[in-house]
Parts: sequence; C-alpha cells; structure tokens
Amino acid sequence: MSIAFYILALLLIYFSFRSFRGGIDYLNYFKQELAKQPSRFAPFATVICPCKGDEGGLIENLEALFEQQYPAYEVVFVVDDGTDRAVKVIEQVSRKGAKDAKRSKIVIATKATDSSQKVENLREAVLHADERSEVFVFVDSDARPAKDWLRSLVAPLEKEDVGVATGYRWFISSKPTIGSELRNVWNASIASQLGPNTKANFCWGGSMAIRRETFEKLDIRARWQGIVSDDFVVRTVMNEAGLAIHFVPQAMTASIGDCSFREMLEFTTRQMKLTRVYAQKFWLMSFLGSGLFCLVMLWSLAIVIFGRGNDTPVLAAIATIFLVSALSVGKSYLRLKAVRLILREYEKELQRQTFPQTTLWAVAPFIFLANCVFALVSRRIKWRGTTYEMVSHNETRVIPNHNEL
Repeated sequence: MSIAFYILALLLIYFSFRSFRGGIDYLNYFKQELAKQPSRFAPFATVICPCKGDEGGLIENLEALFEQQYPAYEVVFVVDDGTDRAVKVIEQVSRKGAKDAKRSKIVIATKATDSSQKVENLREAVLHADERSEVFVFVDSDARPAKDWLRSLVAPLEKEDVGVATGYRWFISSKPTIGSELRNVWNASIASQLGPNTKANFCWGGSMAIRRETFEKLDIRARWQGIVSDDFVVRTVMNEAGLAIHFVPQAMTASIGDCSFREMLEFTTRQMKLTRVYAQKFWLMSFLGSGLFCLVMLWSLAIVIFGRGNDTPVLAAIATIFLVSALSVGKSYLRLKAVRLILREYEKELQRQTFPQTTLWAVAPFIFLANCVFALVSRRIKWRGTTYEMVSHNETRVIPNHNEL
C-alpha cells in the first residue's frame, strides 16, 4: 500500500508542477499578446448573437455589441420565437445602435428537431449575413465584450493558416455565493487550458471568429447538422483541415451573474457531458486527473490523521499535501493575475476573487470527478429549457417537454 501511495503521490506532484508551469506560460502569453502592435486587418464583419429570454444583464450585454471600436460591421440577432422576451430588448438596443449608424437585424429560426436550438439558430443566422461580410463572429448573449473585443478577435484571421480565433469567458458574480464562486473556479481551470499551442487549443462559441471563406469552404454549416455543441465541432473541423486555433486573450469576455449550488452542478455537468460526446479524450483526461487528485489527497489526509507520529508515510503525506497545495495556489494566483490584465474594468470584482480562487481550487477536482461520473452514465442534458439526448457525436434527439404534449 505504501509503494502504491508513493507512486500516485509523485504523479500528482509532477502534474501539479506541470500545471504551475502552465500558469507561468499562461501569464507570459497574455503579456506577449498585449505587447503586440494592433492589427489593421478589419474587414466587414457579421456578429451573430443567438438570444433566448430576458436574462439578467441582457441589455448591457447587447449594448456592448454596438459599442465596438471597429470600422464596419453588422449585428445579427437570432431567436426561435418572435414573441420571445429577448426580442423587445433587442429592438430597444437596436434602435439606440441605429442612431450611431450600426446595422442590425433580427432573424427568426425554426424550432430545432435534430440539433440544439442554439445550433439551429446559428445555421439560420449565417444565411442572412450581409454580402460584404468577410468574417463571421459568434458571441453568446450572456457575454459582455469590451470595446476592443471585435477588432482583437478578428485580427489573427489575417494569417491564412489561422482557421478560427477564439476568446473565452470569465465568470464574475454580482454577489458572492458558494455556488457562484465554485462555478467561477471550475470555469477558470478550463480557461487556463488555452494558450500559445494552436494545435491543442479549443474553441469557445461565445467568442469566436472565422473567415467566411473558411466557413463555407469547410462546409461548417452542414457539419453543424444534428449536433448540440457548435464549438466542439468547429475544433474538430479545424484539426481535420490542419488550421490553427488562435486564442486571443483580449477577446475574453466577462459573464456576469450568480447561480445556486444546484445550478452550478447542472452547468458543470452539462459541459462535461458535451465534452464526453464531442471530445472524449478531454473527458477521459479530466476523469483520470480529478480521480488522481481526489484519491491522493484523501489518502494523504487519512495517513496524517490515522498515522503514527513521524513515520515515513506520514511525512510523505504531509509533503504531498503541502507541495500540491503550494503549486495549486500558485497556479490559481497566476491565472487570475493574467485575466486582470485584460478585464481591467472589473478590477474590483477580480480582486475580490483572489480568496475563492486560491482556496476553492481544492474543491474543483471533486466537482470535476462528479461531472465525469454523471457524464459516464447519461448523455441527456437540459439546456435553456429544452432536453436533448446526444445519441452520438453527429446525432441528437430533442426530447419534448411534457407540458408541451
């Protein structure tokens, strides 16, 4: 038993060290990207924003789309129902944007039957892009981009070997709760997987840009047929085509809102179920990594509590807990420091996250492990009021709600 513990403990320490080094690289990458001269590449762009319901902060989020420091672009809002509560908000914001000569339109998509409603919305929206548009930009309605977001996100597409440029979200809670802060920490660990390695990067559909020519050449609209996750499929297509996925730190967006513990668990489990279906390798790595952490840390605590004085196993357990904790706290601090370089207008909120980010990292792996187990036994998710059964990576079944039958 002791030999098994030593081997697993050394593995966890090694991976924790690699994670810490990744935190250093993450911060350095942010600094390098910020130090670059602004690009002049800014072709006419179509910003596509799927909406559903009048969620908190929707007005501010949509207004941010009309405040972009970009020469010429349009905003295409897409809903699946003309009576959706989001329509009134869109119309209100669009009237204000029209005064500043910012063009926008509302598109009504059909109800999804074999894919997620968001994907159906996107498939419809791209058909309504202006003929002048050279770039498709996708943004979630719960994201609040900064004024230089669009220019920063489009800039990497000037290089022909870049297939897609992506940002990522950073959750900011208006009032701290255990559910909100755990969601923030869980999401932060995903955010720091992005970086300079364009082959290992993934896409986030809430802040993503693709050349129209690339989108049409690779027939992404057709590849979206029958699926739930738009961004996972884009990543697969880019890998198949040998095109780079460029992470743009300046395209990170604040996602402001609170959630309960139950909502946090629903959100994180949904993400992991999507990962298992569309990127099984990542799911397996999360399963093994979180499992290793939980096993070793609990085993170490048990040895310390029930061990004998200064026995070697006790000292080894204490050393394991200390080293893993120190490296993990360091990684969390570096990650938050990097994000603070970008989301400067949220300095106060991010400063407040220092304590939860550097403490709740110890809980996040247990959440990941639970997510992975749930994903192992079920492929059914509920998203924006609709239930989906992910039969396979290219087949989806929409489950009717009983109150609609």
